[in-house]
Amino acid sequence: MTAARAKIIDNAAWKGARPTLSVLTPFLRDDPEELLALLDEEAASVDGAVEVIVLDDGTRDATLTARLTARIKTMALPARLITLPVNEGRSVGRNRLASAARGGSLLFLDSDMRPDHRRFLRDWAELVAREDPAVAFGGFSLLQAPTDARFAVHRAMAAKSECVPYTERARQPEKYVYTSNLLVRRDVFEAEAFDPGFTGWGWEDVEWAMRVSRRFRVVHLDNAATHMGLDTVASLAGKYEQSAPNFARMADRHPGIVAAYPSYRAAKLLKRLPGLPWLRGRMRKAAEADWLPVAARAFSLRLYRAALYADAV
Repeated sequence: MTAARAKIIDNAAWKGARPTLSVLTPFLRDDPEELLALLDEEAASVDGAVEVIVLDDGTRDATLTARLTARIKTMALPARLITLPVNEGRSVGRNRLASAARGGSLLFLDSDMRPDHRRFLRDWAELVAREDPAVAFGGFSLLQAPTDARFAVHRAMAAKSECVPYTERARQPEKYVYTSNLLVRRDVFEAEAFDPGFTGWGWEDVEWAMRVSRRFRVVHLDNAATHMGLDTVASLAGKYEQSAPNFARMADRHPGIVAAYPSYRAAKLLKRLPGLPWLRGRMRKAAEADWLPVAARAFSLRLYRAALYADAV
């Protein structure tokens, strides 16, 4: 698809802006309006240093597009909405966003994230002005995330593997990099873009970080946002099913790093088991059994993911 087929809406502040930081938010069927409203509350404090670009990656919802167009036009921050008629995928979409950005630094911020404080953009802009880091990850939290019982398993898994203090993340900088709250300097992104060979869900950001960390320093800091988009077990299992080919692609490209991952080691062990397809089904059923303790369900879901990856590695 060419850029000419994308529909682009700019607000009044866009044309004359000279931003140093571009916030880039792709989405598919999610509604980023609440995030845009929260970011816009900081417009005065960042004094023209920040622009926001939102990419609708093929949602094809006229009502949502109209509502977001109205939101974009009322924002004080310079803002642009790019609407695609068909889905291009996570990697291609992020590359497209980077091409539209004018700032020297790019903040990839997912549509289901919510800043945990009202200095979020200001802290990022000040970091860029002060240090101009090559790559920086602000962190995840669950402070504002829903506490519904149907999300308990995902919440437990995220708390253990994703909501990690910045001091701990810094020990393995390439491992804890997700495009949900990630700052990348433009020259770094131009040197190492996301691999469009990754399709569907999962691992394209981790693989990107593996490449980048060989050439550039990855900084971790405490400027967290909440991951609001928790999933049910069924939804998360579906994402894991999509991610198996991506995991295999990453393992093929970075065997030395991936070999140390617990999910990879578990996949290699499970691969040896007879009757793995049957066992995989039992693992998923256990993860979905709401009468089991949450910790046991989370463990079963991790096993299910590893069993899926066993077919791919």
